[in-house]
Amino acid sequence: MKPASRRQDAPSPPEATTAPGGQHRGAIISAALLVLAAGLAALGSAVAGIGPDWIDGAGAIAIVTVLTGALAHRTGGRPVVATALALVFGLAAVLIGGPTLQTGAAVLTVVVGGVYAVMATVPAISFLRAAREVLFATVVVAIAALAAVGFEPTVAQPRFDHASLLLSLALVFGVVYRLGAGIHGLGRRGLIAVLVGVVVLVLTLVYTELLRLYGAGQVVGSVLDFVEWTTERIGAFPRPLVVFLGIPALLWGCFQRARRRQGWWVCAFGVTATVPLAQGLLDPEGSFLEAGLRAAYSLVLGLVLGYLLVRLDLALTAPRGRRGRRAEEAEAHRPEPSRFAEL
Repeated sequence: MKPASRRQDAPSPPEATTAPGGQHRGAIISAALLVLAAGLAALGSAVAGIGPDWIDGAGAIAIVTVLTGALAHRTGGRPVVATALALVFGLAAVLIGGPTLQTGAAVLTVVVGGVYAVMATVPAISFLRAAREVLFATVVVAIAALAAVGFEPTVAQPRFDHASLLLSLALVFGVVYRLGAGIHGLGRRGLIAVLVGVVVLVLTLVYTELLRLYGAGQVVGSVLDFVEWTTERIGAFPRPLVVFLGIPALLWGCFQRARRRQGWWVCAFGVTATVPLAQGLLDPEGSFLEAGLRAAYSLVLGLVLGYLLVRLDLALTAPRGRRGRRAEEAEAHRPEPSRFAEL
């Protein structure tokens, strides 16, 4: 009788476990994508006037629940708890109703979608890959915007815009503080970039509030006339905050993250693009077409500025010549988890 082989007595390998982060990870991602697709189908049916009255609310709940769980998982939180809370809040907004709950659910959706759109990006070693990440973030936030519309909120601008943007900034900077190794690791260029972003953001918010409170002067009136003239001819006017800060920051931040993790600090300002793009769909005085055109114009102009920013960065820091740039790209591979893994 032959003795039992040592191979048969060996313990099972670690990959045979059934932890959600291991063997079941693909199943969880597939289920989440299926729920997301069902939510989009429900919202599409509501837009087309097909189905019962509650179908838009059901689609909104499905999407915000998936996005909340995905954000919690991506940032190292508790996905089960976050998903349950989002589900309860969404059900309360749809079943109980009322302006407060419905608008609160829309704010939650915009904040979660805007922040997740930034956090789900990955490092990019070249401009084209960074532009791909910007497009990915735009798609994610467009889905979140549709879900926010599904809650049928009562939007009072600019309070809705300011609340969702400030909450998003607080959330994303809280996460980036951990991912970016604190403020002390920024370096000179990173610190300058963050300070410029803060200044542009503060000036934009203060200017918008002063304009709302005291009206437009002669110079500002001319600018507003130009905005109206442009809108009449091309259908919409791009958002300055998205063009001059949000899109370039997100693109350059993804480009920098391939080289140093402090690029997360620049990426954080990407919510000044994702959140306003979502807010555009909730404008009670606008249309879906105008919101789409405004987003497209902002995206194109922002990508152009982002390209110039990347080229300036390479001109100041990268080796000279095409061979030097290729060598720099070959070395720019700072590892990060995959798009759907925990950071």
